[in-house]
Amino acid sequence: MLNELDRVDLASLVPAGYTDWLANLKMRIRDTRLRTALAVNSELILLYWNIGRDILIRQERDGWGAKVVDRLAIDLRAEFPDSRGFSRANLLYMRAFAEAWPDLPIVQQVVGQLPWGQNIELLGVKDPSERHWYAQAARAQGWSRSVLALQIASQAHVRQGQAITNFERALPPATSDLAQQILKDPYQFDFLNLDPSVQERDVERGLIARVKDLLLELGKGFSFIGSQHHLEVGGEDFYVDLLFYHRKLRCLIAVDLKAGRFRPEHAGKMNFYLAALDDHERESDDNPSIGLILCREHNRVVVEYALRGVETPIGVSRYQTMLAESLPADLAAALPSPDELEPGILTASDTDGPD
Repeated sequence: MLNELDRVDLASLVPAGYTDWLANLKMRIRDTRLRTALAVNSELILLYWNIGRDILIRQERDGWGAKVVDRLAIDLRAEFPDSRGFSRANLLYMRAFAEAWPDLPIVQQVVGQLPWGQNIELLGVKDPSERHWYAQAARAQGWSRSVLALQIASQAHVRQGQAITNFERALPPATSDLAQQILKDPYQFDFLNLDPSVQERDVERGLIARVKDLLLELGKGFSFIGSQHHLEVGGEDFYVDLLFYHRKLRCLIAVDLKAGRFRPEHAGKMNFYLAALDDHERESDDNPSIGLILCREHNRVVVEYALRGVETPIGVSRYQTMLAESLPADLAAALPSPDELEPGILTASDTDGPD
């Protein structure tokens, strides 16, 4: 038999303000859990760095040979049998980690905020400045280990900020610099695994179906609004291929996909879209809308001429639907296809060290 409390509509027992308080409390709990996890990870990474540094110092200063790593692995695993982190392979990673990052402040402030799996991927980047760039980007963008590996393979550090734009003239200096750095050239949509001869609508459908991967490639701050976004101007209908909002830039970003080469008339079309978005959809506290024309190919001189007289901020970048398009033939042939990679990506752990 139900007691008296059970008969009462539970919704009626919720006091005023409870729902907002509960939402805030949930957010605080999640934030605390995240900070706790990050603190635990930072301590683990610092431990690994100290172990690696000790191995380096004793080998270089005291002349200990390579066999000491084998002995250390045996002794540590005997003492900590439940830990996977003290295998010979992982101890060698620790040594390489300490050698790659000799400065403790960088370890504490940058790579210490990344899981061990991401740090292992970074060891494959031999140039220190490039390695530091990827470490900062992985931390800022929240890249998983598999995404970081793909960004390194596609040379993201070379592509970032390379779109051809008129931002310097069309935007205030601070906004111009940020907007320029946000855009890439080329964009790698290799997760689509589409042949270069496909039509614009095929690319668009693929991007919508894999919108999570699209947002990862675009970078942090992009929020997807929709595809074929309707605009009505003068009683006529027009459609923006992809529409985003960028939280840091605080503006709408319209994307126009082109299956072929950039043509000067593409800039005029985008200028029209941006004028309509600013007049009809931009909020009062938003910055001017930005346009991004994504095409298979472009001629820099032609793009610069096309943008010269345009007052709205527009960028032009290339996109590629297969990673092999931008890699040397021998390297491209050696890489697995996205279909071969995906099952491993879905099942692999990004946090465990190698056994």
